[in-house]
Amino acid sequence: MLAAALEAEVNQYVAELASERDERGHRLVVRNGHHRPRTVVTAAGPVEVTAPRVNDRRVDEATGERKRFSSKILAPWCRKSPKISEVLPLLYLHGLSSGDFVPALEQFLGGTAGLSPATVTRLTRQWQDDHSTFQDRDLSDRDYVYVWADGVHPKVRLGQAHSCVLVLLGVRLDGTKELIALAEGLRESAESWADLLRDCRRRGMHDPELVVGDGAMGLWKALGEVFPTARHQRRWVHKARNVTNCLPKSAQPGATKALQEIYNAQDRAHAEKAIQEFARTYGTKWPKAVAKITDDREELLAFYDFPAEHWIHLRTTNPIESTFSTVKLRTKVTRGAGSPAAALAMVFKLVESAQERWRAITGASLVALVRSGAKFKNGVLVEREETAAA
Repeated sequence: MLAAALEAEVNQYVAELASERDERGHRLVVRNGHHRPRTVVTAAGPVEVTAPRVNDRRVDEATGERKRFSSKILAPWCRKSPKISEVLPLLYLHGLSSGDFVPALEQFLGGTAGLSPATVTRLTRQWQDDHSTFQDRDLSDRDYVYVWADGVHPKVRLGQAHSCVLVLLGVRLDGTKELIALAEGLRESAESWADLLRDCRRRGMHDPELVVGDGAMGLWKALGEVFPTARHQRRWVHKARNVTNCLPKSAQPGATKALQEIYNAQDRAHAEKAIQEFARTYGTKWPKAVAKITDDREELLAFYDFPAEHWIHLRTTNPIESTFSTVKLRTKVTRGAGSPAAALAMVFKLVESAQERWRAITGASLVALVRSGAKFKNGVLVEREETAAA
């Protein structure tokens, strides 16, 4: 189980940075085999662990040194297995029954003094209280410039059929990422999203500059009501998947490359030209596939009006999806795994733990400029309107 957790952590790290590539289009962050085996002390005795290795070719601009992946579950120097607050949420959201928590945790944890079903129950209640406090906190002093939105499906049963956890994650003025809110709801329901957004506004949240998400959610209608000035950006990975699903397999590789030429275009004009070429190539035989692009043209190309350094985060990346990669997608809902409140508390703790590993977005210093009203055209800063008028 410890090995599985380490694998999941590395997969999440690599997935979060999958869109960072060099000038030849090769990924800068990839898996690279495994480290040498080492012995880790658990309650069941010493076990040999072979941790996955990551090749991170990115360079820290501040120091000029290569960036390195460091496991938060089991640090390179660590000889004891991880703490309960990082493990229990994963076990819960994977659908493990409560009766199996203690023996499973005993395999994970180096020390289990005082660990019992009652202890786990008390801890779960405390996390529910932590989540309630988080959901009621004041947001008026936390300015979120960009927001990602998604609905995730843990394997545990929530309060109603087909419901999921609606998640909002934001980028603050300093470029750091932060969980804004989460709640149970229906992913395709505008009212579910509106309830969550209204609650955020009630607590002082301001309109973000741009909201990023998939096209099939009820989010977009709700945004128009609650945060009407926020612009919309459809996530290209999800859109490309929907488009290729409308095509025969023989046409999918070419279409995928053509779509990449759209969202990787150097400016909006070239992107528009690539859309026209895509329509000419595929429109006659597969008009529905083409319409998925042309009908959402503005929402797909909104990122061109923001700093080029941020494009990698705005057009393809989904930090919410990568955070939950260890617990989704569900194929079978586990019965009797606890209350909806407990499930939400576990999701909250999972994100809270992951948040410690989140990195600021590229070009973090430009986020405050975006919020201040600075204008960007094709990713480049242009004169502010008032300066031009003068």
